Amino acid sequence: MRFASVVLLACSLLVTPTIATADERNPLPHEIGLALGSGGATGLAHIAMLRVFDDLDIQPDRIVGSSIGTVIGGLYAAGLSANEILDIFDDFAGSELNALTGLARSDIRLLDLIPLRLGRNALMDSGEFLRLLAAHTDARDFGDLGIPFAVVATDLHTGESVVIDEGNLFQAIEASMAVPGLFEPVRGDDGRYLIDGGASNPLPYNLLQNGHDYVIAVDVSGTGAHNDTASLGITDILFKSFSIMQSSIIRHMIRLDPPDLYLAPDTGTIRLLHFNRIDEIMANAEPAAEELRAALTALRDTN
Repeated sequence: MRFASVVLLACSLLVTPTIATADERNPLPHEIGLALGSGGATGLAHIAMLRVFDDLDIQPDRIVGSSIGTVIGGLYAAGLSANEILDIFDDFAGSELNALTGLARSDIRLLDLIPLRLGRNALMDSGEFLRLLAAHTDARDFGDLGIPFAVVATDLHTGESVVIDEGNLFQAIEASMAVPGLFEPVRGDDGRYLIDGGASNPLPYNLLQNGHDYVIAVDVSGTGAHNDTASLGITDILFKSFSIMQSSIIRHMIRLDPPDLYLAPDTGTIRLLHFNRIDEIMANAEPAAEELRAALTALRDTN
């Protein structure tokens, strides 16, 4: 009987899969901080960068995000893989939305998720979009996250950058992505009204500089991207102006204190709401993703 029990135990050890925890992922000799920047639909390029981390089985020690970087970084910190995040955006990537007129140029799935709210303090309502994101994770608070994470928003009255790393996760994400004029400002727990983090710190790698050995910053602000001015609408001009401002802030930051690795995926002619061009965005991001892969591989090989 005792022999049979030993045999059964040995067999169970052979067939029971070993599941690697976050702490058992490929260790590196450096603590890695990852900053995911602001940029609207161009921020889908962040997913290509996170896919590299997944491929190499490496996990950032901390993630900070601004605007779209907050959305994607928050989902990743909550435990979703890069491919799972890609699937979420791919689900409603069939439509390009003109934020001023509400016209969807293919189907209306994105319009359903982010309905118009003309006549109020913003053009659109982000509530349904945030509920869609929340449906893909049980995380509701920063304390629920598997990777330390911080969100950058901007105080509407003072213009100061506001860093949020505790409390309600999706309220913080909503504040960080509140593009002025597009989404309504979010009132924080302290009573301050918060708008898009890109207005004050579009690439918040500075939050990682003193606490991490190797800092990676992914800039999706679209610096130097060319747009055909003949096809630009009022909202295109408004948000392109916002992008120019963000790029100026980032250039100043890079001159003063650059990160260890600065990545700027090619954004081509992608505009703020071109989520329908997700395949093109991912393809354009591949050269930057390969640069990241080489850097992380080199770090791993020094261990």
